Order: sequence, then C-alpha cells, then structure tokens
Amino acid sequence: MKKKATVYIMSTIGLLPLVMVLGNSMLLPILPLMEDELNITHIEVGMLLSIFSLIAAIVIPIVGFLSDRFGRKKLVLLSLFFVMVGNLVTIIGGHGFKEPYTWILIGRIIQGIGAGGTAPLAMALIGDLFEGEQRSKSLGIIEVFNGIGKVVSPFIGAIAALFSWYSVFYFYFFASLMAFVGIYFSIKSINQEKVNEPLLHYLKMLMSVIRKEARTLFPLSLIGAVGLFLLFGMLVFLSFEIERIYALNGLFKGFVFMVPLGVLTYVSYWTGKNIASNSLYMKKLLLLGITLLTGSLLSLIFFHQFHELIFSLTIAASGVGFILPCVNTIITSTVGGKERGFIVSIYGMVRFLGVAFGPIFFSLWMQEVVSMFVKASLLMIITGIWVVISFKLTRVIKTRKVQLTIRKKFN
Repeated sequence: MKKKATVYIMSTIGLLPLVMVLGNSMLLPILPLMEDELNITHIEVGMLLSIFSLIAAIVIPIVGFLSDRFGRKKLVLLSLFFVMVGNLVTIIGGHGFKEPYTWILIGRIIQGIGAGGTAPLAMALIGDLFEGEQRSKSLGIIEVFNGIGKVVSPFIGAIAALFSWYSVFYFYFFASLMAFVGIYFSIKSINQEKVNEPLLHYLKMLMSVIRKEARTLFPLSLIGAVGLFLLFGMLVFLSFEIERIYALNGLFKGFVFMVPLGVLTYVSYWTGKNIASNSLYMKKLLLLGITLLTGSLLSLIFFHQFHELIFSLTIAASGVGFILPCVNTIITSTVGGKERGFIVSIYGMVRFLGVAFGPIFFSLWMQEVVSMFVKASLLMIITGIWVVISFKLTRVIKTRKVQLTIRKKFN
C-alpha cells in the first residue's frame, strides 16, 4: 500500500477510536456541572459515563461476530449511525424536557450501542489491511488517536460549559458524522476472510482458538481492562477533586487534564512506532508499564497534594501508554483473519468493562481517599503478577542482567 494512501486510510480509521473516546472523556470536566443542573447525585452522574461503556462492552462481541460474517465496513457505518441517533436523543433531553435525566440516559444507551462498533472494529480493520511492522505502527497510531481524543475532550467539555453542558453532544454528533463520511468514501475494499460456516461450527472454531491462546488472551485482556479502569476512575476523582477541593474550573480545568492525557498520547505513539514485531521489546515495555502504573498508585496512598496527584496520575498514564499498544499488537497478531473480528472484539469488550466500572467504583470509593488507592493498588498488583507469571517477564530482567554482565567483561 502506498504511503499517501496509508496515511489517508489511517486518518480515517483513527476517527473511530476518537468517536469512542469522546463519548466519555468530554464529560469529565463537566461532571459537577451536570450534577448541579440535573439535580442528581455524583453516583448518578457517574452512571451517565458507565452506562455508555457498559452497553458498548455488551455490544462489542456481537458486532465482532457480525463483522466477521457480513464485513467490517457495513458494521462500522451502522455503528456510527447509532451514535448519531443517540446524540440527537440526548440533545432533545437536554432542551428542557420533563425527566431530562431519563432522556439523557436513553440517549447514552443508544450511543453505547453504536460505540461498540467503533474502536474494536478499527483494530480488526488494521489487522485486515496491514501486516508486520506496518500493523504494529498502525495500532500505535490508533492509540494516538485514542489519546488525542482524551486530550481534546476536556477542552470541548470546558468550552461547552460556557454555553450549556449538553453542547458537547452537538460536537459529538458532527464528529460521528465526519467519521461516517470518511469511512464510506476512503475504504473501498478490504482483504477480509469472511466467515460462511454455520453459527455452531463458527462458535466451536472460536472456542478452539480461545482454549489454544487462553494463556495469552486472558491476562493481556485483563491488564488492558484494569489499566483503563484505573485511569478513568482516577480522572473522575480528579474532576471532582480539583473543583470541589481546589475550586478550579473553566478552561484551566481542561489544561489540568491535558497533562496526563497528553503524556498518554505521546507514550502510546512512541511505543507503537518502536515495538515493530519485536516480542522481547514488547515484553520489556509491558513490564515497564506495569511497574510505572503500580508505583504511581502506591505513591498516591501517601501523597495527596494537588501537584502530587497530577504527577502520579501522569506517571500512571505513561504506564498505560506503554501497556496498551503492546497488548493490542500481541492480541491482534495472535489470531487469524477468520476469527480476528470476534477475538479482538472480546478484548475490546473486556477493555470497555474497565472503562465502564472505573467511574462507578471510584465514585463509591472517593469518600475515603487512602482506602481508594489501597484498593486500586491491590487490584493492579494482583493483575500485574498474573501477567508477569503468564509471560515469564522475569526472564526479561534476567536477560538484561546477562547482557550487562557480558558488556562489562568485554569493556
């Protein structure tokens, strides 16, 4: 594929994770405003984030199966259509209707149905379109778009708050429309191996793949989910903390979110660009990401000042930035074309369950800050140990020590 065509296609596919990320991240700075305007509790406002992600997580494997059978492009376009309809329902609910919270909740559910076919199918599309080093670079670019969405979303939310909190959904509608038009015109043909077998035979084939690759798929899917669970949970905590405790709001609040999310974007891009197909290097960066994320959570048990919170959250975001591109590449390359859509969608479902439950759990936990970070640290330690054992990541450390010993002998 020519470089110019590759850039064009990647720019278009990159809009898909952007659409998914906008669905939640743009609401982060305006959560306290929504709570006041709708006269709801912070648990209910957290539900507006979580219901979107939870519905998307449920829909993802269904969309993955249908994309294997009927084609990725058709399912992506249908998904974007649902996102647009969900935005219209949410906007209607925000314009002074009775029971606006109910309308908005329904709109968020419809948006979630559509979001389930965006980012996960973007990874499957890349698996179909590219191979080898180009695939790992493209998956890294996907995480960059993911990160860009997280970086710009707080500014969108903060600017929207100057007019009305529901103004964010006007932007979300037009972003979805732009993605729809881009996918429709840019992706002409996909070298996709479609599934024609009966459903029962297909499910047996999938179970065979899952059993064969369980040692890879389960721990990697979990570490991706836990990383996003912790990141989104801490971002929700940060949103309430900087407004209620430090009385910071407006555009400055957007700048605060930009620091950790900007680092996440850069680290994701750098990781995707440099890992290529080097499995040993992926393991090293995966171990580094686990270490950074765990260390940042442990530090937050003891340090709670504003600058300490931002610094630790930034380190945590960099850890997630190392983890996700490595996990994406390993999982996407593990399975073949026939099963790729469904397997990648299962991984996407598990990831999104992390995004869904992060705001809920942290909303419940944030009453006791020290206890919250103790629980978060334990979750990360347990998950990290499973990944380290499953992938024998301790050998990466030993290999490094051997290399250093050899260098010392010859220098």
